[in-house]
Amino acid sequence: MSGISSNEKKSKHKGMLNWNLFLIVVILFEFLIFGAANQKFLNISSMFRSMNDFVPIGIIGIFVTLVMITGGIDIQAGSIVGLTSIIIGVAWQDWGMNIWAAVVLAIVIAILCGTLTGFFIAYCGVQAMVATLGGSFLYAGLALMVSTLSDTPSYMGITNFPDAFRNITKFKIGTISPGPVLVFVIIAVIMGIVLHKTKYGRKIFLVGVNQNAGEFSGINTKRVILSTYVLSAVGAAIAGIVLTSYYNVAKSDLGSTFTMNIITIVVLGGTLSTGGKGNVFGTVLATIIIGLIKFGLPLCFGINSQYLDAPIGILLVVVLLGRALMVHPAFINYRAKLKNKRQKAA
Repeated sequence: MSGISSNEKKSKHKGMLNWNLFLIVVILFEFLIFGAANQKFLNISSMFRSMNDFVPIGIIGIFVTLVMITGGIDIQAGSIVGLTSIIIGVAWQDWGMNIWAAVVLAIVIAILCGTLTGFFIAYCGVQAMVATLGGSFLYAGLALMVSTLSDTPSYMGITNFPDAFRNITKFKIGTISPGPVLVFVIIAVIMGIVLHKTKYGRKIFLVGVNQNAGEFSGINTKRVILSTYVLSAVGAAIAGIVLTSYYNVAKSDLGSTFTMNIITIVVLGGTLSTGGKGNVFGTVLATIIIGLIKFGLPLCFGINSQYLDAPIGILLVVVLLGRALMVHPAFINYRAKLKNKRQKAA
């Protein structure tokens, strides 16, 4: 596994640290600006309620980070969220299954969805964008089909889940309901260790840097790529479980609007869309940034929530343009000249 030199590793590590520090500064500015505009922004209970609505997207983003480090992309995760949710509801209410058995069934089906898409990408050579776009339509259709098996109209959703299931996310510490955020933190820690401290994580990076080099190093790169889509589907299933528990409703279209937000937090977090670079901590910081934007803009500046996709989209475009500029030969040469001038002046 010598496809990445030590100098390249040090350079990428330094680049990630610098980017993460930049994201931390952005978060501090958000607190400063929104807090100055409206003191209610600093209310911990309100902030947690808002973040609880958004962290399921961050959960998916953590797993999609692995996919994008390999050079792939996953735009089907939102559909798997809805499929997971409606399977839990129908299996519990209409098929008479125990709620935890319904949860296990939903996770197994999500794994099968991720395996199917990952197989087409890794072993059949289908482009990730095409395969996951097709998967998005397929799994959204399956979710809608499953919803027709219920006596409850699909537009109403299945509600009144057992307290044990709802308590996953609804338990309180004082006035705060930290359930979804706590799940997010636990997953971030686990996946951070997996990605940055294990052989499997190093294989993911090497596949993203140079898949051929990975093959020559004895890595089954196709299996690694397949596994990232399976994990992404698991992440979507976890998000579906969290949302279903938190809102106490199972719907087939839950998660249908997540795609742009997922890709934005992964890219904003420092993961290259071309693969080979990324980190879980960056994705976590990006999740906080977007979550605070969605909380702060309506509260502090009266912006209607239905227009919040506009600033998120602008942010995604700016980050992508900035990344393209930083790797442009002219910009690289300009930076090299500045560095040489500084060295001569010293």
